[in-house]
Amino acid sequence: VLPDWVTDNAMASGNYIYDARLKRSKYERELETLHLELVKLQAHRLESGQRLIIVFEGRDAAGKGGTIGAFREYLKPRHAKVIALPKPSEAEQGQWYYQRYVTHFPTDGDMTMFDRSWYNRGGVEPVMGFCSPRQNEQFLEQTPAFEKQIVEDGIAFFKIWLNIGQEMQIKRFHDRRHNPLKSWKLSPIDIKAMGKWNDYTQARNRMLDATHSNHAPWTVIRSNDKRRARLNAIRHVLLSMEYEGKDLDAIGEIDPNILGYGPDFVSGD
Repeated sequence: VLPDWVTDNAMASGNYIYDARLKRSKYERELETLHLELVKLQAHRLESGQRLIIVFEGRDAAGKGGTIGAFREYLKPRHAKVIALPKPSEAEQGQWYYQRYVTHFPTDGDMTMFDRSWYNRGGVEPVMGFCSPRQNEQFLEQTPAFEKQIVEDGIAFFKIWLNIGQEMQIKRFHDRRHNPLKSWKLSPIDIKAMGKWNDYTQARNRMLDATHSNHAPWTVIRSNDKRRARLNAIRHVLLSMEYEGKDLDAIGEIDPNILGYGPDFVSGD
């Protein structure tokens, strides 16, 4: 049974500013407009050969899969791929850490969206004991240089951290457990992670501090309301890129209460 205190405080958890979700009618109207712009963006990329990578990170139940789905709904799937890798095989464990991710980087005109990424080594792995402290330190040291190579090769590169409050995470876990259509999303690792909230917070803060850079900044989105999170994530990417037929009025403006940049935007949660 979900505790009453979670029901009462889930939306407000993590210093979230809104006390209710965005109305569905407004969300669907704005999302349709943004989908039209995403279709234009993809057409432009296919014509120009521009490559795009978007990394989606966040705690379990932060809304990564749903946000990716909102991006991809009307795009040509062959040219908008989603990568969600399982745990590394024995062979992959012996490779350069980034190697299995680089294999999935986009070719000309394509978009690759990572549902979790090499940042596993910045969060899940050190917290759950899947890597050594030295491996974690090495990752934090090497990743800015690795990502600089991505950008310098001409790939448009975005890193999005979806941030939720603790009560909202518990509520979403509860909803998954009691919904037969979503219960597959709740893994044993998710259950173990519930008791490691503070450990994940410390790992996240270290990761954001070490890997937020001018060439590859972190975009932080407060995602207790999935609807606002999805709209602002899409707007951010559209506003950051140039493409034929871009309609700034249709895209709209970023909500500064929802989207910000770097480790400072998650402080206090």
